[in-house]
Amino acid sequence: MRQLFPKSPRPTSPHAKPLRANFLFSKLPSTIAPWRQLLRSKMIAWVIVCAAQLLFGAQVRADTSNLSAPNLLVLGDSLSAAYGIPRERGWVTLLQQKLTNFHVVNAGISGDTTDGGLARLPALLQKYKPTIVVIELGGNDALRGFQIQRIRDNLEQLIKLCQNAGAKVLLVGMKIPPNYGLRYTSDFFANYTDTAKKYSVPLVPFFMEGIATHPELMQDDGIHPRAEAQQQLLDNVWPYLQKLL
Repeated sequence: MRQLFPKSPRPTSPHAKPLRANFLFSKLPSTIAPWRQLLRSKMIAWVIVCAAQLLFGAQVRADTSNLSAPNLLVLGDSLSAAYGIPRERGWVTLLQQKLTNFHVVNAGISGDTTDGGLARLPALLQKYKPTIVVIELGGNDALRGFQIQRIRDNLEQLIKLCQNAGAKVLLVGMKIPPNYGLRYTSDFFANYTDTAKKYSVPLVPFFMEGIATHPELMQDDGIHPRAEAQQQLLDNVWPYLQKLL
């Protein structure tokens, strides 16, 4: 069979020298010089990666230790979701800055109602296991013309779910303009006072106190407060929340 790789003929010249095994090794230093440099670079990169992992691990442990703080859950609508302003300027963020020993969870969703809050709350309680829940809902219910009894039933269910989960509750009250009718307006506000009394929870009488009647603190829609009003919202909540801490 014909050889695919025929042997090289032996040298016939008396001056020719046969290839020796140390031919390649004699060239080794100059051959591997670039590889030595590459290896050195890889080792430096490896050291950097290890150092970064150590630092990152330390940061993760630090973040985890912060998460060990008890949770305070704010279940709200656009007033808590910082509608129309940067979220970091909202009253809930200001609350977090004030409460260094709590982890504040902002579960505010623009447009939410007591119906929506009731649907979301069980999962939030399961996930965060809060020690305190601030319920700031109901304004959108009135804007949509929900029946008074429906709003009351939802508020009661929200409070009972929180209390059954072992959480303290702060109920945030709302008022609506008189153009909704005197009876509806008064009955809507009574929902908060009566429910708070029935379940022995503290009540913020009117969340928008000192803001709603000041156009310069309201956005152009006349419903949502500006960033400049967020501290006042927190000031309205704080005296009642402080008693639960």
